[in-house]
Amino acid sequence: MTDAPTVPLDGQLCFSIYSASLAIQRVYKPMLDALGVTYTQYLVLSALWETDGLTIGAIGERLALEPSTITPAVKRLEAAGFLARRRSTIDERLVEVHLTEKGRSLHPKTGCLTDALLRHSGFAVPEMIELNSRVQALRQGMRDATGANQGLVAAGDDRSS
Repeated sequence: MTDAPTVPLDGQLCFSIYSASLAIQRVYKPMLDALGVTYTQYLVLSALWETDGLTIGAIGERLALEPSTITPAVKRLEAAGFLARRRSTIDERLVEVHLTEKGRSLHPKTGCLTDALLRHSGFAVPEMIELNSRVQALRQGMRDATGANQGLVAAGDDRSS
């Protein structure tokens, strides 16, 4: 351990990313409220818009969240009619999460989120794409360093949810 001076919060990348994420969620909140979903529910839906029929574990892996965080969001989305859980036709031990028509029809309505992010960030599209790529590379480096990819439930190995 060194006696290096403490870096002020604004000089710490981890704080900048954390507080930027919170600020983005605050910008998104009124739009998500109008759509009838929370930010976590939006992320679950986004994973299913990419690949419908994922298990809770696979959604958690895609979002880097624990199944215990995903399950309540899925239950609320199911109660609201955005998705349905069904036993797999290939392996009945697995429960898959599928979008309903209501869930699929919500997707085009979420474009306002990207529009708001671009408008409020002051970035041009190429700058936003570059920033996103760099943050993804940072995330992957941190995951590799901690073995975080190994700690989440493997896709398809989630039989209880």
